[in-house]
Amino acid sequence: MTEYNGTILKGIGGFYYVEAADGVFECRARGSFRNEGVTPLVGDKVRIRVEDGEHENTIEEIFPRRNELRRPPVANIDRIIIVVASIEPRPNPLVIDRLTAIAVRKEIEPVIVLNKADLSSVEELRETYEKTPFPVVVTNGLTGEGTGELRALLKDHTCAFTGNSGVGKSTLLNALDPTLDLATAEISRKLGRGKHTTRECTLMKVAGGYVVDTPGFASLEFSREELVLKEDLEDCFPEFEPYIASCRFHPSCAHMNDKGCAVTAAVEAGKISASRYRSYRAMYEEVKDLSAWQLKSTK
Repeated sequence: MTEYNGTILKGIGGFYYVEAADGVFECRARGSFRNEGVTPLVGDKVRIRVEDGEHENTIEEIFPRRNELRRPPVANIDRIIIVVASIEPRPNPLVIDRLTAIAVRKEIEPVIVLNKADLSSVEELRETYEKTPFPVVVTNGLTGEGTGELRALLKDHTCAFTGNSGVGKSTLLNALDPTLDLATAEISRKLGRGKHTTRECTLMKVAGGYVVDTPGFASLEFSREELVLKEDLEDCFPEFEPYIASCRFHPSCAHMNDKGCAVTAAVEAGKISASRYRSYRAMYEEVKDLSAWQLKSTK
């Protein structure tokens, strides 16, 4: 019997495939996890016991998670790669900003990828997100533009790609690693079949890091209880941080056009993107009457 520390790459049918120093091991989870209401997730850092062949290998311990997502069910994500097409489908800044806010709240770094730059200008979007601390990469999966920069962001990190169908996620990943041979949305439509047949979540090696492979690389889905409450929302727009302490009514300023608000003054001065500020206001209005207990009651 030998013990290893490793990472869960895939879970299917009650079996978990854990990458450790000497390879990938098929393991079962200890029964006590079920009694404790704990389910191992892809991305979990674990301690496993590898037997001599007469008994099943087991996951003995799940180390504390930095974060976790519900859909797809995955833990310990470093970066969320938000892929936005220049056109078709039309970019929706509010959707992008909801994703970045929830990512920041979960201590995941958002990366904004502006794809299909050959089809339409991405300058307005680039200017918007270059006023944030988030990395911004302009890409073209067909020509390879920006893939070197994106590859550097993936190296040594665990990342999840998200974005509407048709934005070019699979094309980008194929450009990063041609051996993946992922079906693109266009090819799948021509073949008249689904984009993926697999249903399980998997970590796959790409560009020196790991990428979460979910069915069809669908958009991440966030449930109601993952909404950002109004008292936490300003922290999820990190470009606000240099101005918050200067607000006349700090720390109670809601940054909703209050007289003396340094954040709204920064928006008017062009230091904070007006588009991002509109998203902040929309998200604040959505949650201003909600409390934490109301979100928990929806689980």
